[in-house]
Amino acid sequence: MEKSSVPAAVTRRHALTVTGGVLAGAALAQTAFPAFAAESQDADAIVVGHGLAGLVATAELAAAGRKVLLLDQEPEASLGGQAFWSFGGLFLVDSAEQRLMGIKDSRDLAWQDWLGTAGFDRGVGDPSGQDHWAYKWAESYVDFASGEKRSWLAGLGVQWFPVVGWAERGGGLADGHGNSVPRFHVTWGTGPAVVEPFEKKVRAAKADGKVVFKFRHRVDGLVMTGGAVTGVRGAILEPSNASRGKPSSRTEVGAFELRAPVVVVTSGGIGANHDLVRQNWPARMGTPPKSMITGVPAHVDGRMLAITERAGGRIVNPDRMWHYTEGLRNYDPIWPGHGIRILPGPSSMWFDATGKRFGAPDLPGYDTLHTLKSITGSGHDYSWFVTTQKIIAKEFALSGSEQNPDLTEKNVWMLLSRIWQTPEPIEKFKKNGADFVVATTLSELVRGMNKLTGDNLIELNDLKRQIEARDREIDNPYTKDVQVMGIRNALAYVGDSLSRTASAHKILDSSAGPLIAVRLNVLTRKTLGGLQTDLSGRVLGASGDPVPGLYAAGEVAGFGGGGVHGYRSLEGTFLGGCLFSGRQAGRAAAAATAT
Repeated sequence: MEKSSVPAAVTRRHALTVTGGVLAGAALAQTAFPAFAAESQDADAIVVGHGLAGLVATAELAAAGRKVLLLDQEPEASLGGQAFWSFGGLFLVDSAEQRLMGIKDSRDLAWQDWLGTAGFDRGVGDPSGQDHWAYKWAESYVDFASGEKRSWLAGLGVQWFPVVGWAERGGGLADGHGNSVPRFHVTWGTGPAVVEPFEKKVRAAKADGKVVFKFRHRVDGLVMTGGAVTGVRGAILEPSNASRGKPSSRTEVGAFELRAPVVVVTSGGIGANHDLVRQNWPARMGTPPKSMITGVPAHVDGRMLAITERAGGRIVNPDRMWHYTEGLRNYDPIWPGHGIRILPGPSSMWFDATGKRFGAPDLPGYDTLHTLKSITGSGHDYSWFVTTQKIIAKEFALSGSEQNPDLTEKNVWMLLSRIWQTPEPIEKFKKNGADFVVATTLSELVRGMNKLTGDNLIELNDLKRQIEARDREIDNPYTKDVQVMGIRNALAYVGDSLSRTASAHKILDSSAGPLIAVRLNVLTRKTLGGLQTDLSGRVLGASGDPVPGLYAAGEVAGFGGGGVHGYRSLEGTFLGGCLFSGRQAGRAAAAATAT
């Protein structure tokens, strides 16, 4: 991109974090769009995708007085998209909740962790580099997370569970991958409570005539006029009464073409499209698994990436993705291949399919993608937790709003019951799930593991040797076993000792039983690359110049810049990336369409 094409204010730290793209959009308003006759426009802006980023962008546009068409191929029941199903975790820095838990955090420490985790290495200093705008977005996002993010959301009524979680602990050096301190703030009400304030704003704008919903409108192409995006076209799908998350009909009953001076693409990633996941799977992560389960509904298909690319948008970092290694097959699925992730504490022993124990950093909750590489490198698609009832009772949480009724329904009594009993959703998976083996002896457990997979890869004496070796390390308050070190490190944090880490004990201690083995499947989830955008959310073309009239936000834009996370995530940053990029794009598009 030519240096002169971006106002100087856009490239300075905090500029768009503070102004939300208004100054950038206003500076571009005179040149970004061709002239239209008023009667040729159906709205001031079109937003494609009614997930969290789309709702935020729409709310910002409507608040600025713009008329917005909000399109999605799904029925109204799925408003809010994947965010509704989420655990509601948000990355915040130096928050009131952290300070309450005695955590000392800072913007500089968070930025150190982000850089060590992201590993930006694709032309950060080159305006044409894939990581050039990703790096800028990352810096702005860390400023946001350590600045106004919490107060902005709190002003909208969002609240958080007071115990801050410690995700992606890394396990390497201080300047390497991982969160140095706990930063995972669980929203009180989980994902639905993150969606709620923006859905309310958009519905209120609809009542005022500023927003028109266009459900069952599948965009198949972007309309171009004189090199600018001037609208969308596609198919109207038949009405559907499919409940939230369930697959809906793809039968076409009509066609449409709609025009506006700006189009904001917020259509999500590729997680349900396993063919596309495998197509983009990087060699550095080994061979893609033949069998995977799916962490997102079927409509998360990645179609808009190719559609936007055909209109001139540039896709960068398509090989960067975020898939989980602790997936369970849902015994009561909502969408095809529905998987649920275990959010583990630090104590379960982790073995590959052959019964070989993983070493650091392939420990529960430490380094997701390194562990994924180790699993694919084993030649098998799955791995095992070997654990105890005492551990799962305190350490297992399941990702997903529907798997956490206490937090989602804001039920304090149900939440407190976790102190004296295993959460009911965990017990239901243990009883009904296809991936659990429960036994009173290790030999019985091994027989069950081999029966479950049919591979007969686990050898009793070898598994026993490794577990007994680890158990001997529990006898002293010091150890050479890095996982046991990690358990004791976790117990030094009051949040983990209260709610997320069982007291150190031997796996073969019968009083902690029964023994439990959990088969862990690879669970598809997030796209870390995507459409490259500048700090105002404008989609950039192959030349580095913006495609006039075209914006993007959320997962389709790699949560900002085509890959704000780089290679890896610090967690709690996916919802946050949708919030931040949706806000930036919405504000900038509103300013650019000011009259």
